[in-house]
Amino acid sequence: MRPVSPRADPSPSRLRYRLERMRLTPAWRRLTRLGLPLLIVVGFVAGYLHDADRRAEIAERIADIRHQIETRPEFMVHLLELDGASAGVQEDVHEIFPYDLPTSSFDIDMAALREMVEGLPAVARAELRIRQGGVLRIALTERVPVALWRTRHGFEVLDITGAAIATVETRAAHPGLPVLSGTGADRAVPQALDILAAAAALNRPLRGLVRMGERRWDLVFGDGRRVRLPARAPVPAVERVVVLDRASDLLERDLVSIDMRLGARPTVRMSEHATGEWWRITRASGAPRTSSGADNR
Repeated sequence: MRPVSPRADPSPSRLRYRLERMRLTPAWRRLTRLGLPLLIVVGFVAGYLHDADRRAEIAERIADIRHQIETRPEFMVHLLELDGASAGVQEDVHEIFPYDLPTSSFDIDMAALREMVEGLPAVARAELRIRQGGVLRIALTERVPVALWRTRHGFEVLDITGAAIATVETRAAHPGLPVLSGTGADRAVPQALDILAAAAALNRPLRGLVRMGERRWDLVFGDGRRVRLPARAPVPAVERVVVLDRASDLLERDLVSIDMRLGARPTVRMSEHATGEWWRITRASGAPRTSSGADNR
């Protein structure tokens, strides 16, 4: 009788069982479907680019393709158009324009160019746009000169914000603009213009305004006489001088200055000649001496 051999166990071994279980996991599937092909491609590309000559050749091809695209006719800028600029500003823009036309629109830094143009003293705002046909249009808003500020270096032309537009040597360059002087005058241009507008009712030639202590103004007439204005509400003080002049011909008198810093108590200062005459008349009439003669309130 033949011996019976034991039958082989059909169940997998422990190692094989673990391998089968690992193949069924999502991570393994992602690795075999995506990870391994990606690793093969990366390895192939890294091996190909390991050669410096190949890298240089690829970079040169990419640069050539980019140059061909950027220099296509539809991307080229051939003309610079300035809108809203005076002749002097046009010259300044052409002088600082950093590109040689024609050039590719990809080479023009619009933000930097706008900042450069707005950096010109006479330019308040600039808008840039590339139009069809290869035209770079720059629309400019220039600063409007409203006053001259007298400094040690000449006359600064100011706009309403106090920004300096240009420097001129004489007032004759802008005869129609009022003159301001004194430290801090450029920081109070709107108030100065309001004062001058109120003083126009006096119908007298004005030399300008002087900023005193960086806090208040002196209104100076053409003959050198002054109206000392308060730091607060200077325009009503000028209007009060207008009323006094119309009521009593105040400015027809021989005065040196009118002090309006105390609104309820204006003070006038007479000239030396007028003071001497006043004292002569006072002594002749025998009136009591009530004033020092310097001020007549």
